[in-house]
Amino acid sequence: MSKSKIRNDKTCLNCRYVVENRFCPNCGQENTDTRKTFHHLFIHFFEDLTHYENAFWPTIKNLIFKPAALTKEYLSGKRLTYLAPVRLYIFISFITFLIIALFSSQNEPLNYASKKETKISTKNKNFQSHSHKKDSNPSQQIDTVDLEKNFNFGYESVEQLDSIQKNAPKSEKLSDLNYWINKRIQLTKEHNTNKEIIEKFINSYTHNLPKVLFVLMPIFAFLLWLFHSKKRWYYFDHGIFTLHYFSFLLLLLLILFLINTAINSLIESSLLSFFQVIINFIGIGWMLYYFYPAHHRFYGETRWISFLKSSLLFFINFVLILIILSIFAIYTFINLH
Repeated sequence: MSKSKIRNDKTCLNCRYVVENRFCPNCGQENTDTRKTFHHLFIHFFEDLTHYENAFWPTIKNLIFKPAALTKEYLSGKRLTYLAPVRLYIFISFITFLIIALFSSQNEPLNYASKKETKISTKNKNFQSHSHKKDSNPSQQIDTVDLEKNFNFGYESVEQLDSIQKNAPKSEKLSDLNYWINKRIQLTKEHNTNKEIIEKFINSYTHNLPKVLFVLMPIFAFLLWLFHSKKRWYYFDHGIFTLHYFSFLLLLLLILFLINTAINSLIESSLLSFFQVIINFIGIGWMLYYFYPAHHRFYGETRWISFLKSSLLFFINFVLILIILSIFAIYTFINLH
């Protein structure tokens, strides 16, 4: 509960209702002074995220060590004891990707001098190759390209692509989609070094990954809905289960990232390396195994039925995640600039 001083004026600032105690009986707003110090603002922000009544640590403890416990408690009506599922996911997602982005930018400084030299040498090579092509027959240029492939990403320049589209026979020209994708790739290659492409790709991928996971969650919940009784379980129930499961995955990913970052910053030793391997093995193993006990405890089916369903669901979702992330990786790459 907030420790701010109660206003002398008993009129609620939100609904103009008379407030006898700390909270307005009509709208629930706290009748305290609206002008706060920065310290109070920071404390209020943290308290709001952790739901005031020390709900943060019990939530984290249950999330990691007691699969499906939070989901069962929430659906049973215990809404104030733990963090709300949506708030929990947003908070963990924000902290995870923020910390990963901060550490990644610190550990991979750009060497601008080397990048300039690489750019210049690349441009010179392109210019020499280009000027050589100008002296040759355009039809010979087209013959050097494998136009039978649907998507050939081996073109050397945008000019080569334009030449193919302009001079090649209609049957050998690239489709509009193929031409657009290849042109974006060539523009990316011409305006960036290999190192820049990798760095921009990682930054863009990490920055937009939360959006991909957010889109993936309703699909994950929908698959759970397909595999279970429609009379006993609503889609809402599967959605809460999904929010907690994804929160767990992100939280454990963050913990493993912090541990690996801390170990990598220390002096190398065989003991530390062995410890790092053990930690990663346990962490990744728990991430992979977690879904089975969570599924079994939440849906209350027999162990064999739960094992078969959870294994099939895990496999389907794993393949689906790989497909979506691969599509997203390609989309991210062709949109680099």
